[in-house]
Amino acid sequence: MDNSIKPRVLFIDRDGTLIAEPPVDYQVDSLEKLELLPGMLRAMHFIAHRLPFQLVMVTNQDGLGTDSFPEETFWPAHNKLMQALSNEGVTFSDTVIDRTFESDHAPTRKPGTALLTKYMQGDYDLKGSYVIGDRLTDAMLAKNLGCKAILIGNVRDTDDAVKQAGLSDVVELITPDWEKIPDFLQGGTRRAVVDRNTLVT
Repeated sequence: MDNSIKPRVLFIDRDGTLIAEPPVDYQVDSLEKLELLPGMLRAMHFIAHRLPFQLVMVTNQDGLGTDSFPEETFWPAHNKLMQALSNEGVTFSDTVIDRTFESDHAPTRKPGTALLTKYMQGDYDLKGSYVIGDRLTDAMLAKNLGCKAILIGNVRDTDDAVKQAGLSDVVELITPDWEKIPDFLQGGTRRAVVDRNTLVT
């Protein structure tokens, strides 16, 4: 199948990317802890309505469903986030949640791809897809999937970390500002269209 008709995907992290990550326990386990990142809703609205990507949320939620992170503390804030996005016409075609702890070293946990195998079977244009996140593990996930990464964070510190990790060829944009992301993706979309036209002619 020609890549030009395969769907492209934005694999989007949740905590630290769509919403602020609590600095102490890293768990958004109450409505009081739910804080949308500035500009995120506006940017996601543009992406969902104007750009040709499927949206897939991919998030590690350490120990979800255990005593340390009961289900009933997770879903109210998560559902509130999804409703806020839905109100802007932003819907995810898939939500992938890994519940293991980092110490488990599970293949399902980012940057592992065990929960994303259906996207790796040839039906998606992964070379034209992106992982959007805030950690090196998100860039590593992009590398493992065969796509590129966009990282949200302090440009200098993140760029240094990316270089040290040998991921400079994977990370195409580092920005603290969500509003820069649609512009970048739109530019990338235009280049892809030109490239495809060139190949056809």
